[in-house]
Amino acid sequence: MRHRIIPDITERGRVHALGEDTTVLDAVRKMARLDVGALVVTNSAGQLAGIVTERDIARRLIAHGLDPKTTTLGQIMTRDPDTLSPDDSAFDALEIMRVRHYRHLPVVEDDRVVGMVSVRDLYEVMKVELETSIRETEAYVFGDRYGA
Repeated sequence: MRHRIIPDITERGRVHALGEDTTVLDAVRKMARLDVGALVVTNSAGQLAGIVTERDIARRLIAHGLDPKTTTLGQIMTRDPDTLSPDDSAFDALEIMRVRHYRHLPVVEDDRVVGMVSVRDLYEVMKVELETSIRETEAYVFGDRYGA
């Protein structure tokens, strides 16, 4: 089965965004409150400008001794990130994440961010898919002895 990013992996509108001028401290507080590892960063027109992840915060803020109270997301975010479309497959997303070492990707449709997908989201769906495939294969090979 071909799982599409929306609606199979994530819901439309399941994205958390902040502006480029938001301080890293405010972003970290929001990330902690929402229990997410990444936020979309938007420009003044509300369009995707970048993404900020826990890794960005560690490597571009903490490692350089910057002050989270005065440093903005625009200063540490990953600009112009790779994106997915709602119709991309889970396999496509996993491949991009594997090759480029990402854990989060924004989902964009008509120049608007409509979602965010994480490797954890993909793992859950692929785990269920693999378990189903194994059960079907066992049922085919061994018959009803394994729950066919």
